[in-house]
Amino acid sequence: MFTAEARPPDVARPESLGDRWIALTGLSAVFLFEMLDNSILNVALPTIGRELQATTTALQWVTGAYSVVFGGLMLLFGAIADRFGRRRVMLTGLVLLGAASLATMFVSTAGQLIAVRACMGAAAAMTTPGSMALAFRLFRADDLRVRAITVISTAGLVGLAIGPTAGGLVLAVAPWQVLLLINVPIAALAFAGIRLGVAADDPSSLHAGPLDIPGAVLGTATIILALVTPTLFVDEGGASWAPWTAAAAAIVTTAAFVLRERTARHPLLDLRLLAVPLVSSGLAYKAAAGLAVAGLGYLVTLLLQFAWGWSPAMAAVGMLPQVVVLLAGSRLVTPFVRRVGLERAAWLSAAAVVAGLAAFAALNRFGYPGVLIALVLVAAGMRVVGVVAGNNVLRGLPENRTSIGAALVDTSSELATGAGIAATGTILAALFTGSLTASSWSTAQAGQFQQAVTIAALALTAVAAALVTYGVIRSHTTTSVKETHHV
Repeated sequence: MFTAEARPPDVARPESLGDRWIALTGLSAVFLFEMLDNSILNVALPTIGRELQATTTALQWVTGAYSVVFGGLMLLFGAIADRFGRRRVMLTGLVLLGAASLATMFVSTAGQLIAVRACMGAAAAMTTPGSMALAFRLFRADDLRVRAITVISTAGLVGLAIGPTAGGLVLAVAPWQVLLLINVPIAALAFAGIRLGVAADDPSSLHAGPLDIPGAVLGTATIILALVTPTLFVDEGGASWAPWTAAAAAIVTTAAFVLRERTARHPLLDLRLLAVPLVSSGLAYKAAAGLAVAGLGYLVTLLLQFAWGWSPAMAAVGMLPQVVVLLAGSRLVTPFVRRVGLERAAWLSAAAVVAGLAAFAALNRFGYPGVLIALVLVAAGMRVVGVVAGNNVLRGLPENRTSIGAALVDTSSELATGAGIAATGTILAALFTGSLTASSWSTAQAGQFQQAVTIAALALTAVAAALVTYGVIRSHTTTSVKETHHV
C-alpha cells in the first residue's frame, strides 16, 4: 500500500548543498546533449550527404535512427533503472554516449553513421528519464524540485537554441565529425557531476520485481512502430502499403502489450499507475504540448518559406521570439508555480499552448503578427508545462517507479510530436494540389495552401484541447494527492 503524502523517507540523497549542485550540473549536461544533438547535426546534413554519398532516405535515418531508438527504449531503460539503480544506468549510458561519439572519427559510410546515431539514441534512452528521476529525488520540497527541473530544462533549451548557429560556425572551420565529437566532453562533464554529486541508490528504494522481458519486447516494438508509422505516411503517402502495414502492426503490438501487462505477475508497466490522477493528467498535458509544439513548428516553417517566400535565414529569425521566451521564461516558472500551485500551473500552461495553436489557426492569414502571438503563447505555456507536468507525474508515483514515470513523460511527448507532424503532413497533402517546393504557385494554390494550413491547425487544436480537458478532469478526480493508491 502506498500513500502519496506518506511516501517512504528519501534515501541516498546527497547530504550537502554543494553535492546537489554538482549533481545538477551533471544532469543539466545530459539535457544539453539531448537537445543539442539533433539541432546541431541538422545543419550538417547536406555536407554529410555529399561526403558519404548518402541518399535522401539515408539522411532521413541519420536523424530518424536516433529518435526512433531513443523513443523506443525509454520505457525499457526506465524499468531497468528502477530495478538496478538510476545512477548506475545513467553512468553506463554516458559511457556509451562517449564511445559512440568517438566512433564518429572512423565513420566512412552512411550505414555506419546511422549505426552510431542508433547507439546515441540508446544512450539518450538510458540517461534522459533518469535525469528527471534523480533531480526529483535530490530535493524534498516541491518548489525546490521545480527549480531543479527548470535549471535542467533550461540547459536543454540553450542547446536547442544555439545548435544550428553553433553547427554552422563549426562547419566553417572544421569537418562535420566535430559536431558529434562535441558530445564527448559533455558526456564527461555529466559523468563527473553524477558520479560525484549523486549517491548510489539504496537497494530499499528500488523495485524488487523481476524485469518483464516479454512486456519489454512488446512495449519497445509498439513505441517504435508508433514512431515510424507517421513518418511512413508522410514519406510514402496513404496509397502505399508500408504505412498501413506499420499501423496495423502497431495496433496488434499495442493490444498484446496491454494484455501482457494486465496479466503478468511482474509487469514492465503497472497499468494501474496510469489511473493515478496526477499521472494521467500530467501525461495528457505533456502530450497536448508536444502535439501543439510539433504541429505549430512544422506549419510555421512551411508558411514562412513556401507561402510567404522567406529565406531560411529570415525564417530562422522569425522563429527567434519563441526561443527568447523559452530561455527568458525560466526566471518566471518558480514564482508562477508558487502563486497558483502545481496542479493549476499544469493545466493553465497546457491551455496556453493550445490557445497559441488556436491563435495561429485564426490569425495566420493576417501576416506575421498573428504568427508572433502564436509563437509567444506556445513558448510561454511550454516553458511551464515542460517542468510542472513531469514533476506532477513523479509526485503521483511510488519512490521505486520514478524512472519509469520519467520515461512515460518523455515517451508521451515523443509520440505526440510524431503524431502532430504526421497529422499536419497528411492534411496538407490531402488539401493542397501541386508540389510544395515548386518555384511559384498560382493564386488558387496560394489560397488553397492557406486554407490547408488553417484546417490543419484547427484539427491539432481540437485534439490538443481534448487532451487538456481530459487532464483537467483527471486532475480533479481527487482534490489532492492524499488519496491512498494500491500499487
